[in-house]
Order: sequence, then C-alpha cells, then structure tokens
Amino acid sequence: MKKLRLIAWSDYLCPWCYNGSVRLAAVQQKFANQVELEFRSFLLRPKPNPNRDLEKFRRYTQSWMRPAADEPAGRFRVWEGDANPPSHSIPPHLIAKAAAQLGPDAFERMHERLLRAYFNESRDVTDDATLLELWQEAGLERSEFDRREDPALLELVLSEHNAAIEAGANGVPTVMIENQNVPITGAHPIEMYERWISRQLASD
Repeated sequence: MKKLRLIAWSDYLCPWCYNGSVRLAAVQQKFANQVELEFRSFLLRPKPNPNRDLEKFRRYTQSWMRPAADEPAGRFRVWEGDANPPSHSIPPHLIAKAAAQLGPDAFERMHERLLRAYFNESRDVTDDATLLELWQEAGLERSEFDRREDPALLELVLSEHNAAIEAGANGVPTVMIENQNVPITGAHPIEMYERWISRQLASD
C-alpha cells in the first residue's frame, strides 16, 4: 500500500494555521494508514518583543473572525481579559517539540491545546507559567516540562523554519509531500487536500 508523508509548516500565532490544522487532521483521519502528518515550525515572530500594546493587539484579534467564519475552522474569539500579547513564536514551538519527544499522542494533545488556548481562551502562549499550565492540562507530567530547555530543540525549531524558507514557503500554513518540492500555501478546503492526496496515491 502506497503511503504519503505530509509536511505542514505552521506557527502557533497564525489563525489560518489553526484552520489548517483542523482540516489536515480530518484529511489524515480519512486516509488512515496511507497518510502521515508531521507539523514543522515556521516563525512569524522569530524575535522577542515583550512590549506589544495590549489594546492594539486586542483590535488586531478582531481579524480572527474572518478565519472563524471559514468553516471548518478552529475555535476563535476576540482577545478578552488582561493577558499580554504573545512576545514571539519560539516558546510554543519549543513546548510542542518537547511534547513530541514523549510520543505522537502527547504532541497532538499539546498542539491542539496551544492553538485553543491562544485563539479561544485569550492566554499568552509565550508566558512560561501559562505554558506549564497548558502542559499539565494536556495530561503531561510536570517532571517532563523542562525538556523545553534543551538547546537541541531550539536548533530544531530554527532549522525547520530555515528549511521552510528554502523550500519556497512564503507564508503559513504550507503543506508539502515529503521529497516533492511543490509546497502548497494556505488553509485550503478539505476537498482540495483530498483530491491532491488521492491523485498522489493513485500515481505510480
């Protein structure tokens, strides 16, 4: 049986990546053992900026209602409360990579938890205390949380981001079949992904 490995570059601060994650999960479920999905890091905010203006950010999050209306979608709401805007993209990626070391199920739970916390619960997914809370809410052991501090994880995040640029990714989400240099950028309808994958599975 022919199998495909999908590489999905994504950022936890990108609302369209939330929609892309929802749709790719549905596609993976439909094709069962024929499709493997791997999320890789892309950094929309690679450098820290801890002084972002909260009210300006709150107004920005009103734009999330556009991806929210593009079904099937993630769970969105405009930023509420006084939590700070996220400072940069790297912290949630480190947490996701740390969870992946514990197995694919741990990664999937942490991946979904980060997206929902940010886009639906107005939680700063770059704050260390918040990340610990999310780690434990995902059912992961507190003793494993310090995995995020491994320098090798930061190197992996940065290398994946650079590989995305080299592959021609000019935005996220970007999906590519492994060993094929044809990236597809954007959160496309499920039906488009299904047709694309079906053609690839049917080809010699």
